[in-house]
Amino acid sequence: MAVTARKSIRPMSAFLLSSVALGFTPQTAWAQQAPAASNGDIVVTARRRNETLTSVPIAISAFSGDQLAAKGAGDITALADEVPNVTLEPSRGTNSTLSAFIRGVGQQDPVSGFEQGVGIYLDDVYLNRPQAAVLDIYDVERVEVLRGPQGTLYGRNTIGGAIKYVTKKIDDKLHLGLRGTYGNYDQADGIVTLSSPLTKDGLLRASGTIARLTRGGFGRNVTTGLSNYNKDIWAGRGTLEVHGDKIFARLTGDVTHDMSNPRGGHREITGQLTGAPVLANVFDTAAGLNSPKQDVKAWGWSLFLEARPSDELTLRSITAFRKDDSASPIDFDATASQDVDVPAYYRNKQWSQELQVLYSKGRFNGMAGFYYLNATALTQFDVRLFTTLAGLTAFTNANIRTDTMAGFVNMSYDITDQISLEAGGRYTWDKRNAQILRQNYLGGGSPVFGGAGTAFGNPSTNFLGSASYNKFTPRVSVNWKPDSANTLYASYSQGFKGGGFDPRGVGVNAPAGVSQGQYLSFRPEKVDSYELGLKTRLFDRKLALNLAAFRMDYTDVQIPGSVACTVAGLPSFCGVVSNAGKARMQGVEAEARVKLGALSLNGSLGYIDAKYRQYITLIAGQPTDVAANRKVQNTPAWTGNASATYALPVPSGSLDLTGGVSWKSTTYQFEVPNPYLDQPAYALLDASLVYRAPGGRWTLGVYGKNLADKRYKTSGYTYVAGNAVTGALTTNAAGNLIPTLGKEGVLTTYWGNPRQVFATATINF
Repeated sequence: MAVTARKSIRPMSAFLLSSVALGFTPQTAWAQQAPAASNGDIVVTARRRNETLTSVPIAISAFSGDQLAAKGAGDITALADEVPNVTLEPSRGTNSTLSAFIRGVGQQDPVSGFEQGVGIYLDDVYLNRPQAAVLDIYDVERVEVLRGPQGTLYGRNTIGGAIKYVTKKIDDKLHLGLRGTYGNYDQADGIVTLSSPLTKDGLLRASGTIARLTRGGFGRNVTTGLSNYNKDIWAGRGTLEVHGDKIFARLTGDVTHDMSNPRGGHREITGQLTGAPVLANVFDTAAGLNSPKQDVKAWGWSLFLEARPSDELTLRSITAFRKDDSASPIDFDATASQDVDVPAYYRNKQWSQELQVLYSKGRFNGMAGFYYLNATALTQFDVRLFTTLAGLTAFTNANIRTDTMAGFVNMSYDITDQISLEAGGRYTWDKRNAQILRQNYLGGGSPVFGGAGTAFGNPSTNFLGSASYNKFTPRVSVNWKPDSANTLYASYSQGFKGGGFDPRGVGVNAPAGVSQGQYLSFRPEKVDSYELGLKTRLFDRKLALNLAAFRMDYTDVQIPGSVACTVAGLPSFCGVVSNAGKARMQGVEAEARVKLGALSLNGSLGYIDAKYRQYITLIAGQPTDVAANRKVQNTPAWTGNASATYALPVPSGSLDLTGGVSWKSTTYQFEVPNPYLDQPAYALLDASLVYRAPGGRWTLGVYGKNLADKRYKTSGYTYVAGNAVTGALTTNAAGNLIPTLGKEGVLTTYWGNPRQVFATATINF
């Protein structure tokens, strides 16, 4: 990797295919709007063509919009209770920033400079940043969750897996839909959808959806008086489609404005400076920081063009722009003290262009694609340590630009009616341009956040540079279908995630003879993934069973983190990102669905043995392997769920009674185990009763989530002293934990939702 002066790359034209597409005949069905199969199996487009869920030779879970509605799913984090070896949750101290892990691969650090390990796609558009990625579920056709590296079929290479959120296609009839929800904690949601053909022949169609999503807090902020863990969101989506004889086109735009209060954490220890108590309710907080006001705005548009010049050939173009701005007051110590207070701004935008050529004839199916992304991510934040030294602030301004291009191809050939070979490859070129400023202030916060502080000394980091990362990643599989009810496959794939620059790194702390750029940078990471799978339908197709066994060898694992440090003689906050070494993930996954007359049974089970095989860190200035004392974060060994639905007989319509349980074994929040932050094994109980009128004209459902009111941690912050090798927390002579940043001691947790009961009614005209 070479550090060079940054250069500008102009975005690619947005409409490369539009001029040629107009002369072609239409495709019979838009690939992203796959209908359900006649036997009730979901049709997915994981391989960019319509295939049933139980026949596609990939580890994939999928849920239709109706299934998600029946479960009372509010946003995509609900999928983590249904899909094996998946963790999805709001990031620490946020309402709408997503932390996602699949099979032990992911990323929970939301600051610029760190790419996500799991790709989130909204109608085939990759969301480059995790801010505003906790997508609320409305107007959805289906959601697909693909486990393992994805690169030969998708625009952006994702090393851990992908989640595809697919919105509904507009039909050729006037439709008005209303959905309302009311529940405890003053939950009140309303969604209105209107769609209609604009021409008599149905050539031009339009739809629009407005959503208002609100809920009171699960707790309160005892310092500011605000409710805590509340929800206050406006969202909307508009779509215009052309269903012509020669082209399918879709122009869509969406906007979300999240005005929820800041999510304050719960202190797990008494304040070491002020004696701030541990509050009885885990959803209560004493966090005093409330500036800037919490506010998240996200919007974007995309243009999808598809044409078929012949029965064998399909051409597609996907052009998109997205932008989001977040203001977040994050109070690490969760006290009224200005101890470790972090006001932050995240400002992200992206342009992307994807081109696809698909060819299918006889026994051959193939796809070739090109992808380009230009994205900028600006992260600005103060770390205010006023209790350490009056008015002391460490300010960070990190502007990271990503330019990436890739060419990818995937081909399959049916050697016989039962056996097929599939192979693909991807070449990725990533470039990072970084502009990082770290500056201490005295006398108050930085001017960016309206503080009265003045710059103290020279910047500890003032870096301008770039780095490029190139990688070819292959995929190959052998698939055997002995009959229409069984699919067996074996596959190998490789995943890659480019390196970057740590926005929190302090250049003046670089070892002698090492440049700032080398000290701030980290290398790409790579995964080699091996998988065996079986998908079968048994007992006259009443039982659907999907099994997968996998092994992943993970090298140069990127581990971002931050610690207390000293800069120019002053206490500060420093990044310590590293390529830890090697990890190995291996395990099995099972998903089953049984239909026994009026009774339906569903379940999944995942087991993963995830461990570091090498974890190199500096201890007393010497590289030391501490793998035996490190855990893979956000990756419980066991995940599973089981549910039963009984169709109760009623004079008209249908009435479904559902009960279910989901569970996870012990979850470690970070690589170093911490008894205050880590979550022991737990289970959640859910139930619902849903009536559907004949023809689906209206529905009424009552739902209960986490009925046992289980308390479980999802994330947290820690800045207290521990043993460098084992991580065991250390105490002073008085038996108190020793703060390493600030004076209060930071051990702060965030919690999953308590028991919620709500009713939802829908009306369709």
